[in-house]
Amino acid sequence: MSKPKVLRPKPEFTLDQDASSPLYQQLFERLRAQILTGRLEARTRLPSTRVLAGTLGVSRTTTARAYEQLLLEGFVESKVGDGTRVACLQSEQLFQLAGRQDEPSAEDRDASPATAVSQRTQALLDLPRPEDAVANQASLGTCPFPVGQPDVASFPYTTWARLVARAARRSLESVAQYEHMQGYGPLRQAIAAHIGVARGVHCSAEQVIVTSGSQGALDLIARVLLDAGDPAWIEDPGYTGARGALLAAGARPVPVPVDREGIDVAHGRAVCPSARLAIVTPSHQFPTGVTMSLSRRLALLDWARAADAWIVEDDYDSEYRFSGRPLEALHGLDSAGRVLYVGTFSKVLFPSLRVGYVVAPPMLLGGLIAARRFIDIHPPLLEQLALVDFMNEGHFVRHVRKMRDIYAERRNALVDALTRELGGELDVVVPEAGIHLATWMSEDTSIPPTTLRTVAQRLNILRASQLSVRPLHRDGLLLGFASAVPEQLRANVHMLARALAGHAHDVVTPLSCQSPGTPKSRSRDQHRGSEDLRGVGS
Repeated sequence: MSKPKVLRPKPEFTLDQDASSPLYQQLFERLRAQILTGRLEARTRLPSTRVLAGTLGVSRTTTARAYEQLLLEGFVESKVGDGTRVACLQSEQLFQLAGRQDEPSAEDRDASPATAVSQRTQALLDLPRPEDAVANQASLGTCPFPVGQPDVASFPYTTWARLVARAARRSLESVAQYEHMQGYGPLRQAIAAHIGVARGVHCSAEQVIVTSGSQGALDLIARVLLDAGDPAWIEDPGYTGARGALLAAGARPVPVPVDREGIDVAHGRAVCPSARLAIVTPSHQFPTGVTMSLSRRLALLDWARAADAWIVEDDYDSEYRFSGRPLEALHGLDSAGRVLYVGTFSKVLFPSLRVGYVVAPPMLLGGLIAARRFIDIHPPLLEQLALVDFMNEGHFVRHVRKMRDIYAERRNALVDALTRELGGELDVVVPEAGIHLATWMSEDTSIPPTTLRTVAQRLNILRASQLSVRPLHRDGLLLGFASAVPEQLRANVHMLARALAGHAHDVVTPLSCQSPGTPKSRSRDQHRGSEDLRGVGS
């Protein structure tokens, strides 16, 4: 009878007392690796927990916990009188388990073989997402003009925290079960009341569906209204999130040029009259900042009626209009029920809130709710509870009013600085709304396109051409102004001007636009002819 094999600890069993992982976890992983590689054969007897602890110089608790984990995962067997032995695993099982332990390389993670993902997912992987470069906290400090980033430092967090805590104490238990798939009823009522007054969107709370931001709304709409291969208009240049939602649904985005009056409806009708859907930003076109003219709005509505198509109105930041009251939404002109109105709180309050909504025609509610059931059922409730009180108690309106004054001052500071330092090189489009502006290379500029690209890439500035499917006649820079005080904006424009003038080696790190400063550091003044864009910087 052959003598049973017994594990004899070797130098590789040395445990690191200073490592971040516990000692028992280190021991478990070393023993598991020995078993998976075959160095510990089946039926090999392991030393007792006491003996192994003494050999390794650790407590018996450490070895006992490691053995317990091995036993739970099936790597060892333990019988009274026979000690602990390596389990008898089939070679196929060992191969599969060993394969799971291998950490994939960066190359493997980035690779996307045709057999690994669907064609629509591959289309998403291939989709440029330039705005994502400044959509994370880590990169904000190196971006002088982040697009789409509100001033999160000015949000009333103390008030918000109080409302969240109150909702958790008083209301959370009452809504602990599944809620309605359209979202929390009182929030839908508050949204309907607000947009009816502020945006001219007259609807009932029953037409409102709360979503995970505007992107969640676009995704839901595309899933419900489009079949694979269906064509849908997108603005060009335009928001890549809209294009991504269409691709994720298997639809075919059709780029339609934008000019001084908004999306060119005549062009869209000429190239794809039978599109099922059009996604537009009429109040403040992204990224050019133009407002869709009344004639274009009426033409778009007429096309939708005639083509039995739908219009998605993405009203992402029109709360911030600097002259007069915000324009009424396209939805208010729709008498045929062809417009789905999409809004979000991310640009108005703070991006990570991730609460948006869609106002849908009654005939579409059934389909949207049915699809919602198999996506996420409804967003988390605590934020919805707090947001209801934030709106009903007047905090929302006060915050919007305060930020509108702050953003107007910052817009003016940026426009003045650009005009003074780059007036001959860039045509500046002064926006009437929103938190960013577009500049276009002047027709007689001395800046070569290659210089613009190089400087934009180095300073992490978004170019208009990065958001366009088709080539633009002249490129431009998109400059966010919400997240920096006027002094920072002027300094960053000066840095940009020096870089474009060819003094890139003198460029300094842009002033941080992560946080414009605490309220204590701010002064009181700081708180108060249709030509295709491929040919102009309108």
